[in-house]
Amino acid sequence: MARPSSKASKAHEYGVKLVRGPFVNLPPHREHTDDVDKFVAYAARLKSTGARLAADFFSGAGGLSLGLEKAGFRVVLGADHEPFAIRTHAHHFGGMSVDWDLSEPAAIARVVDLCTKAGVELIAGGPPCQPFSRAGRSMIRHRVESGLREPRDERRDLWRSFVEIVQGVLPRAVVMENVPDMALDREMFILRSVVETLEQLGYSVEERVVDTWRYGVPQFRQRLVLVALRNNVKFTWPKESARKVTVWNAIGDLPEVEGGWRPEGGEHGWAEYSGPITQFQREMRSRVNASDAGKVYDHITRPVREDDRQAFDRMTHATKYTDLDREHQRYRGDIFDDKYNRLNENDLSRTITAHIAKDGYWYIHPRQSRTLTVREAARLQTFPDDFRFDGPPSAAFRQIGNAVPPQLGFAIGRAVLSSLDSASDAGITTRETAQTLAKWMSARLPSLSMPWLRAKTRWQIIVAELLLDRASPSVSTTMWRFINQNLVGPEAFAPGENDELAEQLVDLATGIGRRARAEKVIAIAESLNFKSTALDGSAEEMKQATGLTDGIADLAELAVEVDSAFSAHDNEISGEPVLVTKGILRVARRFQANPVDRRNKMTDGRLAVARMIGFGPSSRLAHLGMIELANSICRPEVPLCGECPLVESCARDGFGESIAS
Repeated sequence: MARPSSKASKAHEYGVKLVRGPFVNLPPHREHTDDVDKFVAYAARLKSTGARLAADFFSGAGGLSLGLEKAGFRVVLGADHEPFAIRTHAHHFGGMSVDWDLSEPAAIARVVDLCTKAGVELIAGGPPCQPFSRAGRSMIRHRVESGLREPRDERRDLWRSFVEIVQGVLPRAVVMENVPDMALDREMFILRSVVETLEQLGYSVEERVVDTWRYGVPQFRQRLVLVALRNNVKFTWPKESARKVTVWNAIGDLPEVEGGWRPEGGEHGWAEYSGPITQFQREMRSRVNASDAGKVYDHITRPVREDDRQAFDRMTHATKYTDLDREHQRYRGDIFDDKYNRLNENDLSRTITAHIAKDGYWYIHPRQSRTLTVREAARLQTFPDDFRFDGPPSAAFRQIGNAVPPQLGFAIGRAVLSSLDSASDAGITTRETAQTLAKWMSARLPSLSMPWLRAKTRWQIIVAELLLDRASPSVSTTMWRFINQNLVGPEAFAPGENDELAEQLVDLATGIGRRARAEKVIAIAESLNFKSTALDGSAEEMKQATGLTDGIADLAELAVEVDSAFSAHDNEISGEPVLVTKGILRVARRFQANPVDRRNKMTDGRLAVARMIGFGPSSRLAHLGMIELANSICRPEVPLCGECPLVESCARDGFGESIAS
């Protein structure tokens, strides 16, 4: 493979000046090829030996690839659009490692062709996910709901490129990894789109935010992992590790070095190594050649300024930047209160990110007054010591920070193989669950326990939620009749429109002990200047205009779709937020035998709700159905399971509750 000139490498944009140091030039793997026919022959040869083939897209240096290979797959194709990373991948894996832009339709067509010819069984990757314009979201959603493929003349958002590769290849298994934020926008737009599309293709889908330390990674690092198996095969998540690997467990055997130290011999230079001590360290050294047993490569880091070294000397893992003497603070403490961070040797490392390529002060060695070396950062990401990185140190740090920890890839890959081999049926899908809930909700509309869920306007939702929360069924029925007939919009309280209406509302509310709530309703109408159009925006805009709580504003947006439901902000869309009320979480917990109401409701909870409402035409009504179900049937005490539309697919108990039939 042709090597880049030094000048060309320096021109590559990192956003920061490259750290001086040896430029590692990694040759391609002995079974690497750029020829399609040789690639197909290579894949066929592997398959003849019983190998299970995989492809890794947006592969970076190959952390996920390495983990999958350790699990039993053979990664024959990797693709990324970062030169140093793809050369690292080409060095460590046979087959093809290509520097292609997967937003281009032609590149997608090429990888689909390669995967199909090779007989790839698993497609994996971590596509970057960008925000979308309101028009873009509307168009994407229409295609997802309609089961339409992407037009061939359009550049893709990268997550859609990944999905279209799956559509073209239809492998037995799919693994998608990303940051948890992918699932935390109000609509969970990307994740629900992906799940809906994969289910349309016949895959069962499981997704979870995982703490990587539970799988042997020595750092605080959360990742969203989605696994899809074709023919509705059930995926069983891997068991969590019994041991917690600390920073010192991971790097305590590596020799002391000064900040800025460089070995003789450039890229071939090494530091003397005396041997591993812990089980983790032995695993990191297990693939090192016997001739290199006393050597450790890439154990280099940045030079340390004298004033920074003095500051590091005064720090423990508990020291904040603002705790330092003023003479050792080079930055504003009110802005950079966590500018320096010494790692705690007896705990997990903070998340290793690509930021380490720009600033190592978040990663100060627990015992030495310097930042981490390339090899130490690689260890904390679970890259073994024989795994090297192409390019200068800055490129290595960036590749390490962007990588999927190989140990996580190993755990997921092994679970995928086990699930494929057992081939158990996954049961009801998200689409089927949503369709069942929506059908039930549609039939129940005339007799809802919360009749305002069929309101004509968002104002009616707001009034009913403010006045009737926790009210008895008889009170709710009587008050809703008045709201439905008289309070279509806040303009009903406008001066001169119906001056007696406000007095009637207050009198009725006083009779049920809710006078203050009625007065609040009237005050909100006044703040809106008696205009219902102020409620046509997103829930966030409604909250700003009215001071409503998240729950009421979100429900108003969910229950009543308006023509102008797009937010004024280009990168937001309203219309269907994912609600995580106590009642909804209770339904999700019981249905899935998953304690989501006892964990982080904004991650585990929202993922669980999304698994029941889908993203197709049924999703809005299914979501309202979960609210009605929680309020009328799936009650906190003595739920009426015999009347539940999901009873045949429900896990029912799982947590020792008494479930009535």
